[in-house]
Amino acid sequence: MLPAPPAHGTAVERVKVAGPVAASGAGKTAVADWSRARKPRYVVSQAVPPPARPLPLPRVQGEDGRPLVVIDAGHGGVDPGAINPLDARLREKDVTLKIARAIRDRLVESGRVRVALTRDDDRYILHRERFGIARRLKADLFISIHCDSVGSGTPTGATGYTLSDVASDKEAARLAARENKSDVIAGVTLDRDADVSSILIDLAQRETMNASAGFARLLGREAKPLMPVKENFHRTASLMVLKAPDLPSILFETGYLSTPDDAAFLDSKAGREKIAESVKRAVERYFARRLAAN
Repeated sequence: MLPAPPAHGTAVERVKVAGPVAASGAGKTAVADWSRARKPRYVVSQAVPPPARPLPLPRVQGEDGRPLVVIDAGHGGVDPGAINPLDARLREKDVTLKIARAIRDRLVESGRVRVALTRDDDRYILHRERFGIARRLKADLFISIHCDSVGSGTPTGATGYTLSDVASDKEAARLAARENKSDVIAGVTLDRDADVSSILIDLAQRETMNASAGFARLLGREAKPLMPVKENFHRTASLMVLKAPDLPSILFETGYLSTPDDAAFLDSKAGREKIAESVKRAVERYFARRLAAN
């Protein structure tokens, strides 16, 4: 197992891990062998201990020895996120939680990975604490669920975002500016962690970003037959919630709450099941490829 990563801190050192790392349950069955799927060869450790009272770790569902996927339901608590313009009761924080639960249930049902949610109720969690939870759990993949919204027009379709210092387009930059302000809504001043920022140009971060982009491409391909997706599904932006330096991460914008057709899809059980199936298929192929590359 990799050494337990800290939530965040100041002093940073780089540790190179020679070769793939296998979980203790690897090799028992064909499914359990997924735990041997190659993780990034570089991890980040810190000499500074984690905060005195970190958030309690959520329950992990699934058998030991399998890859762990952490699903993050965006927004929550004092931050409702996007709100449907025709029905104020349709709020992003509620929709993302329902979608996250649907994805969890589908992944657990598949039996090929373990799953945890960053939140399973209506609470707000800071960005760094969201990916901090995933790092403390030693997750193999982090998926943050969101819904988009615009003030005019009726755009449609899902989008997958991965981390980059430079936004891929104006829409990606707009989304990053909006999502990164969530901590301000919760009463916390938004700042840039100097340690994380410096790591962005490190080989560890680059390898993680490549793995994230690979999963984003898989998700776009698997989602296309099941749900509305944008033609240019994979985009990049400087999103705070994706800045774990050693954890492949994606922000999945599942559709537009401001567009009637998308909103109806996102708020339906059938729509959530299709989203969950899309993620399940992409997750299975992602870890199968990493295992094959090992």
